[in-house]
Amino acid sequence: MAVSFVLNGKPVSVKSPRDRMLVWVLRDELGLTGTKVGCEAGLCGACTVLVDGEAVPSCSTRLGDVAGKAVLTIEGLAKDGRLDPVQQAFQEHHAFQCGYCTSGMILTAWAFLKKKPKATRAEIVAAMEGNLCRCGAHVRILDAVEAAGQASGGAR
Repeated sequence: MAVSFVLNGKPVSVKSPRDRMLVWVLRDELGLTGTKVGCEAGLCGACTVLVDGEAVPSCSTRLGDVAGKAVLTIEGLAKDGRLDPVQQAFQEHHAFQCGYCTSGMILTAWAFLKKKPKATRAEIVAAMEGNLCRCGAHVRILDAVEAAGQASGGAR
């Protein structure tokens, strides 16, 4: 039985087991490789996507869980060829090295800033705690999230 949902603003229907993890559906069946596979336990944040605007680990989210919902991946964040302000801030602050964690970081930051655009540095640190960067770009990542919040009239 097919599972239907909205992916990056477009309706899709996927014939796959409902208990298959979303990360594998996105990567293997839909060809969206921006969502990375890290720990496969929902602990590192590399596979983060947005489901109805909430940041979730796609490695522990079943396909059936997104039926009828809106899923946003890093591939769908830019609009009309223009980077989202969070993506732009990551680029301007060089908030990545290898880039493996970047898509999850950006989507986590995006969801957080939608809820709390005037976040303090300490609140940003707490919000990003579930996303790991093995390259050690954490300070630049925090700078980028803070700048994106300021650009939207938030972060202080």
